[in-house]
Amino acid sequence: MDTSKSNGYPKEQEVITFNAGPSKVSTLVNIRFRETLFQGGATGQFDTVPMNLFGNRGKSKADYLVTGCWSQKAMKEAKKYGEIREVCPQISKFTEIPAQSTWKFDPEAAYFYYCDNETINGLEFRDIPQPPAGVPIVCDMCSSLLSHPVDISRYGLIFAGSQKNMGCAGVTVVIIREDLVGGELSHTPAILNYRMQVAAESVLNTPPTFGIFAVDETLRWVEEQGGLEEMAKQTKEKSDAIYAVVDRSNGFYRCPAAQSQRSRVNIVLRLSNEALEKRWLAAAKDSGMIGLNGHRSVGGLRISLYNAITMDDVHRLIAFMTKFMEEYKHSDEC
Repeated sequence: MDTSKSNGYPKEQEVITFNAGPSKVSTLVNIRFRETLFQGGATGQFDTVPMNLFGNRGKSKADYLVTGCWSQKAMKEAKKYGEIREVCPQISKFTEIPAQSTWKFDPEAAYFYYCDNETINGLEFRDIPQPPAGVPIVCDMCSSLLSHPVDISRYGLIFAGSQKNMGCAGVTVVIIREDLVGGELSHTPAILNYRMQVAAESVLNTPPTFGIFAVDETLRWVEEQGGLEEMAKQTKEKSDAIYAVVDRSNGFYRCPAAQSQRSRVNIVLRLSNEALEKRWLAAAKDSGMIGLNGHRSVGGLRISLYNAITMDDVHRLIAFMTKFMEEYKHSDEC
């Protein structure tokens, strides 16, 4: 292996790239694809995807399914590079995913894009969308990759930031079908070029070594825990337990998302008013629980159940939620 791309020390190359490290993602999801590691976060892929795929079919156009804030942001960036169509009208408050029977695809699109789990809005796909034959599926799996088994053979490209289920911030994993590599637009920067990154084994420039180390260790941990089937089981158990409290609260806790599409990873909740939500967050902090506020763009409450969260954590939160509800359900603040 040519190590001149990194620091010139042959013995260090494997330590930096972990050689088989990223490929463990494909091992866990049971299919052979090309993987590469990027910097710039998943947000960087909002531009990188169209720049690299718009040359594949000779047409700079793509279909986007907008079901929340992240797919909306991705579509906005993609419009810089070509013609972008929404396959269905946006739902203004992003509380449900429209039925696929209402979608309208372009069979000539370079790709079809969607976000598997909208963390801000608390919506999650249960089934993989079906675009016309020959149109590759591109999926933002930042918050869901490694939370359940994935049939990657159904996809053209998957990307995910590592900070949710794969480690710490600083690394973005891209898994791409081999035949889609090399379809970049002529003005695509080298650092964002899938073909060049794959050829350089993710060391086109100096990689974020600690972040890659964290990804490698996390993949080992997932395997030791029983793999993606076990992660899916735990995620369901955790989310089911919290949604049970919500559904039994007689409206004290309200989940805006459609029940059949509620996220198993990010539970978005509202109370009767913002003042009560602030009191809830302050009380949670006093109880040693932080990071439960909703995204700044929507407010409210949000409970994130990534793989590192245990059932003990969930039981502790449920006890707090129940106690707070009993204390305030008859309050004038409700």
